[in-house]
Amino acid sequence: MLSPRLLLCLLILGSSALALAETDYPSFQELVDRAEPNSTLVPPPGIYAGPVTLDFPLTIDGQGKVTIDGGGKGSVIYVDTDGAVIKNLHLTNSGDSHNDIDAGIQVRGNFNVIKDNVIDNCLFGIDLQQSEHNIVRRNRISSKDLDLGVRGDSVRLWYSFHNKITDNIIRNSRDMVVWYSANNTIARNDSRGGRYSLHFMYSRYNEVDSNHYEHNSVGIFLMYSDGVVVHDNYIAYANGPTGMGIGFKESSDVEIADNQILYCATGLYIDVSPYDPETTNRIHGNTIAFTATAVDFLNDWQGNIFEGNYFKGNQIQVSVAGGATANRNVWKGNYWDDYEGFDLDGNGVGDTPYELYNYADRIWMDVPAARFFQGTPVMAVLDFLERLAPFSDPVLLVRDEQPLMSAKQRINLAASERP
Repeated sequence: MLSPRLLLCLLILGSSALALAETDYPSFQELVDRAEPNSTLVPPPGIYAGPVTLDFPLTIDGQGKVTIDGGGKGSVIYVDTDGAVIKNLHLTNSGDSHNDIDAGIQVRGNFNVIKDNVIDNCLFGIDLQQSEHNIVRRNRISSKDLDLGVRGDSVRLWYSFHNKITDNIIRNSRDMVVWYSANNTIARNDSRGGRYSLHFMYSRYNEVDSNHYEHNSVGIFLMYSDGVVVHDNYIAYANGPTGMGIGFKESSDVEIADNQILYCATGLYIDVSPYDPETTNRIHGNTIAFTATAVDFLNDWQGNIFEGNYFKGNQIQVSVAGGATANRNVWKGNYWDDYEGFDLDGNGVGDTPYELYNYADRIWMDVPAARFFQGTPVMAVLDFLERLAPFSDPVLLVRDEQPLMSAKQRINLAASERP
């Protein structure tokens, strides 16, 4: 007969073994290793242990019933092949190394498809390096529960070309970044609660189409990236000290068309762009509304063409640091809600030009700390007195020879209520 002490020890050991068995998930790598190349793997429903390395073409379909837990180490799936399909999986619990880019999925190959996956509690979402012609579609991505600056990026492209990043839903990650990459399409993604919705660095000829970016620190920022087309995007509530809808730094031959930029600290921020003096940046058909500053130039620059844009409800329409002018750029046929002219011939165009002047009271253009007082009664009184009896000749910031008299209904406020 067993003694009570021995029986107690056996019970404790049995409980420990049972607890271990409950948390010791079967290896997903074993399923992959048994699969034939170019076949389809449909795993039995359940939770499996990662990490997983896929180095031959294979279709993995979790059918929405399979979770792979990375165990807090490395990336959950590492794709080192061409022609693989990863779909309908729940990927979770990657490592937390920024140096190793611990991610839900790392891709090092071409013609792969990553679609319809849920990636959460992973530092980075999907990382592509030196990879071409991949499709990343309809994934739901979120990072780890960390401070904004130390989260990982939702989708990261490095030296990767001809990829399509479309229809993904991104929440509470850091950035979507495109580095040294060209000819990629970023379309119809919905990103909220991050830092940069989309950040280009040294990346040319990319297309950004019909994305929904809301409540991020910055909408889209282009740095040293030429030939980028940005159109039909909805960018809203990019606020805070660095908040802006779309920013450019030393970027040339850019087209910004038919975007809605609403409720941002700055609508467009322009820093030495276009950098190539032989090119222009074409900014047309955009609605920039309800911002603190609609267009903010870091310096006296030229080569931007503003045509057919709609400026409504902005606290400041255009600002230029250093008391310089923005009139070296082309302003034509824009709607300005503060235009005070008439249209006697009824052709829809103002009879006199729209002119915006920089008066001496606008010290906030030269002293950033003074921006704190924008909109206060004291500044409003100074602004009125300066226009009534200027102490010095004002600087002409903007002259639009053909201002539109009415704005088309381009603001879709209901878009902010999208799920």
